[in-house]
Amino acid sequence: MSFSQLNVEGAGISLRTPHIQQIIVQQPNIAWLEILADNFLVGGGVNKTLLHKVRELYPITMHCVSMSLGSVDPLDLHYLKQVKALADDFEMSWVSDHICFTSVKGNHAHDLLPLPYTEEALDNIVSKVIQAQDYLKRPLLLENATSYIQYNHSTLSESEFINELVTRTNCHLLFDVNNAFINQENLGNNALELIKNLPLNAIKEIHLAGFEQRENILVDTHNNKVSKPVWDLFTQLQHLIPNTPTQIEWDSALPDLSVLINEATKAQSIINHSITKHSV
Repeated sequence: MSFSQLNVEGAGISLRTPHIQQIIVQQPNIAWLEILADNFLVGGGVNKTLLHKVRELYPITMHCVSMSLGSVDPLDLHYLKQVKALADDFEMSWVSDHICFTSVKGNHAHDLLPLPYTEEALDNIVSKVIQAQDYLKRPLLLENATSYIQYNHSTLSESEFINELVTRTNCHLLFDVNNAFINQENLGNNALELIKNLPLNAIKEIHLAGFEQRENILVDTHNNKVSKPVWDLFTQLQHLIPNTPTQIEWDSALPDLSVLINEATKAQSIINHSITKHSV
């Protein structure tokens, strides 16, 4: 298996259906785009002809939400077959999913459910990741997920769990700064300590997104601009791993395309500063 960035660098944005035609016609200055793969795998989903037109203009990466790598259910080979076909057809620079589970006994939660950090859960997800990577013929980027609960029987820290996962599978990481910040605020975790204890050389992509405040909890809604504390945390991360490709993730209450581009421009400014700082 090989890992190729195919010119994916700088700050990109998520590609969502309402913006596709505008992007094709106007061809704005966007470094790269990331699709939500599941939107292209269902009947009546997004027109793949349009995606081909976008792919002619921009590098594209592929983000999945249904591999359910942490589940004790067998891998869904039909889903993986669809993912592989899409990745191969459009020459996706990489494929990512989450450190989580989404199904139990074939029943899908349609949510990214957190794992307990135990040796048993680690053995299970390691096995699933190895199987998935072998099937897809490419390494996966795995994303840290938000969690609104903590398991009393966890025996490993999140960073210990992720380090072992990377070591035993040779997978890569997609680090979501917003997720880490939400877990810090909701659960009392330390986001910066998590970052410092991760295998930083394994992080190949960064996600930035907005959250929503609901009563006494932050919810990972992807429907707002990136918050100041998340920008601050992102700046510290870029200083540790400068020039890491970064994506503005926005999934609901979509604004005008210009808003996403402005957010990406802000991220690019931080990336450029980190590159300059390291070159001095």
